[in-house]
Amino acid sequence: MLKIAYKPNYCHPLPESHRFPMLKYELIPEQLLYEHSITEANLFAPTPLSEAEVLRTHSAAYVQQLRTASLERRAERRLGFPLSQALYQRELDICGGTWQLCQAAQQYGVAMNVSGGTHHAYYDRGEGFCLLNDLAMAARLLLDSGRARQILIIDLDVHQGNGTAALFAGESRVFTFSMHGAANYPHPKEHGDLDLALPRCTEDGPYMRLLADTLPRLIDELEPDFAFYQAGVDVLATDKLGTLALSLAGCHQRDRYVYQQLKQNAIPVVTVMGGGYSPRLRDIVQAHCNTYRAALEVFF
Repeated sequence: MLKIAYKPNYCHPLPESHRFPMLKYELIPEQLLYEHSITEANLFAPTPLSEAEVLRTHSAAYVQQLRTASLERRAERRLGFPLSQALYQRELDICGGTWQLCQAAQQYGVAMNVSGGTHHAYYDRGEGFCLLNDLAMAARLLLDSGRARQILIIDLDVHQGNGTAALFAGESRVFTFSMHGAANYPHPKEHGDLDLALPRCTEDGPYMRLLADTLPRLIDELEPDFAFYQAGVDVLATDKLGTLALSLAGCHQRDRYVYQQLKQNAIPVVTVMGGGYSPRLRDIVQAHCNTYRAALEVFF
C-alpha cells in the first residue's frame, strides 16, 4: 500500500500573501482521491518530531529561537516566511511525516510526503522557505537507529539542496546527489557529493540522458539500502522561479525513471515534494500528482 503523510491546513500558519503556492498541499490529495488513484486509507496524519529528535540535526540555540519565534529580523527574512510558533509546529509535523514514512518505505518500497523537501535548512539557520531539514533529520535517525547503512539522497529540485549538502559534508554514509539549474538560487552553492548544474532552458532529452548516465552508476557504486527522492516540479518550463525547461510529460518520465531504478535494485525510497512555482496552480498540482501516479505505476 502507498502510504502518504498528509495533515490538513498546512497553509493555515501562513499569511494570505504566502498561501497561493502552498495551496498545492491541500489540492494534491484532493485530486488523487477524486480520480481514485488513492483512497483515504492511503493517507495518515503524521505526528510531530520531538525536540530530542530535532536536536540530532539542528543546534539547540536555533531550535530555541524557532520555538519561541525569536529569530533576529535578518534571519527571519532569510526564511521567506514570517516566523510564528504555529509555523514551527507545522514544520515539526512535516518532518515527522518524512521520518515516519521510512518504515512504510521499507515495507512497501515507496512512501510519500505531500509536503517536505526542506533542503535549504542548515544546522543553525533556515532559508528559502525551509526552517528544519526533514531529509537530513530522517536520514540521521535512520543511521542512528541502525535501520540504514548507506543512504542516497536524490535531489532533482531546480534548486540545489545546499543545507542538506552542508549537513552531510564528511558523512560517508549519506551521499547527496543534486541535479539543478546552474543559474538558480542558491548563490554560492555548497559542495555536495555530486552536483550537476544544468544550463538554462535544458529540455527533456538532455535532462533525461544526463540522469540515465548518472543514477544507475551511483546505485552500482554506492549500493545504498535507502533513498530519499526530492521530486521538485520547479524544473518545468512554466515555472516562474526555475531556469530549466522540462515539459509536464518529461517531468513524469523523470519520476518514473527514478522509481524504476530504485525498484529494480530493491532500494526503499521516501519521496518529498520540493518546489513548484508555475503561475497556474493546476500545472503545479498536475505535475506533483504525476509523481504519485509514477510511484503507483512502478511499485503497485
